[in-house]
Amino acid sequence: MRGLRLFVRPIEATDEPALQLFFAKQGNAERPPDTTPAWGLLGKLLGDVVAVVSLDITDDALRVEGLTVTRELRRKWIGRVMMREVEQLAVKMDRRRIVVEHAGDAQEFFRRVGFQSEGVRWVREI
Repeated sequence: MRGLRLFVRPIEATDEPALQLFFAKQGNAERPPDTTPAWGLLGKLLGDVVAVVSLDITDDALRVEGLTVTRELRRKWIGRVMMREVEQLAVKMDRRRIVVEHAGDAQEFFRRVGFQSEGVRWVREI
């Protein structure tokens, strides 16, 4: 892992088979196996998908619908890099907030990367 660079890019239609395989390996119970995010970012290491952020655009914010990182690579800063890319994207799109509606088990992660709890959702002002 050390010395490798995470390649982050927007999800494309041609990524669907790789994303289905990725979600199947992760055992993501929240996402049906036959659906891929309509819009978001994907992170690759050595050509393999290791992280996916599902996004939605609202009038005033960029909403994170889901963040999935390969189990073996968690706690290796991949989630932080993905959220940094989301922040840069929000700035480019003139959105001043990033909102996470359903943090689930990742509440501590979102707190560590600068989000504040607003009831059941987490918000980060940019």
